[in-house]
Amino acid sequence: MNVRRSISTTAVAGAAVLGLVTLSACSGSSGGAAKDKDGKLDVVASFYPMQFLAEQIGGDKVSVSTLTRPGVEPHDLELKPRQIAELQDAGFILYLKGLQPAVDEAIKQAGVKNTVDAATLTTLETHGTSEDHSAHEGEPHTDEAHEGDAHGHEHSAEPHAEESHGGGHEHDHSEAGGDPHIWLDPVKYAEVAKGVGDRLAKADPGNAATYRKNTDELVKKLGALDTSFREGLKNTTTRTFITTHSAFGYLAERYGLDQEGIAGLDPESEPSPARVKELQRVAREEKVTTVFFETLASDRTARTLAKDTGLKTDVLDPLEGITERSKGADYLEVMASNLAALQKALGAK
Repeated sequence: MNVRRSISTTAVAGAAVLGLVTLSACSGSSGGAAKDKDGKLDVVASFYPMQFLAEQIGGDKVSVSTLTRPGVEPHDLELKPRQIAELQDAGFILYLKGLQPAVDEAIKQAGVKNTVDAATLTTLETHGTSEDHSAHEGEPHTDEAHEGDAHGHEHSAEPHAEESHGGGHEHDHSEAGGDPHIWLDPVKYAEVAKGVGDRLAKADPGNAATYRKNTDELVKKLGALDTSFREGLKNTTTRTFITTHSAFGYLAERYGLDQEGIAGLDPESEPSPARVKELQRVAREEKVTTVFFETLASDRTARTLAKDTGLKTDVLDPLEGITERSKGADYLEVMASNLAALQKALGAK
């Protein structure tokens, strides 16, 4: 995986040894799913998109904690030995393999029975590099260009490893099999939600009816969000947007857009002079108006590029965490803000 700073393995290794010594005393890795003193299923989520699913689906039957504190960029997360050791006491772990190497290793060492990798609940894809943008040149950017394609592109059951949508979105998530940013596509996120609901019901069968009911309600909300994006981005002046963090490949592909990442996965890395020149050309030819940045990383690169190209800047939130700077209190509200930002930048009609 392409990680912006090296992840220290000392803490993971140390805690792994501690975990092996104390494994026999930990209820989470033997027997049934562990519950807290109030009788709630003890759920540990790796970062916010997994936390949101657990809270929405688990409701008052679960007690959810997250390994990634608000304001921490999840790709950079380093776990403390105490966090890793405590993982073994969890009744249910929900994570996304390939996004956070330190978390992947810690969860592997914990050996908790009810551990769910969200990446296995949908089909992961790889998205093309910036050079793939040329494949879209000359295509009409109108409503008719996507007519008959309700979601921009269908994802339902077929992998698209050979496709090259979402220009500038280059990932090397070999362990997970592709780009892990599945939560930014409401349709894929709904697929994951269904899988999480099923797994919670199996881990805690006494509350299965509640989990299924909550899952159905969440899936309906995500379906409504998908409809809002489809209708809201149906007819725009341009289909291309520029962003510091190339996390929006699934969203771009779902709704027939072209993502141009400034510097790939890392929102804080510096683009090469050649890449800046290419983005200037793309902005001019595709009538791009805005350079997007995110809330959990510096906006310096986006603002510099925008100044050099005469473009505006705005936030397009990859929803890797909710903070006081987030334009919304939860996933659904922030995604609605993302839609509004895209509509404005793309010239929605």
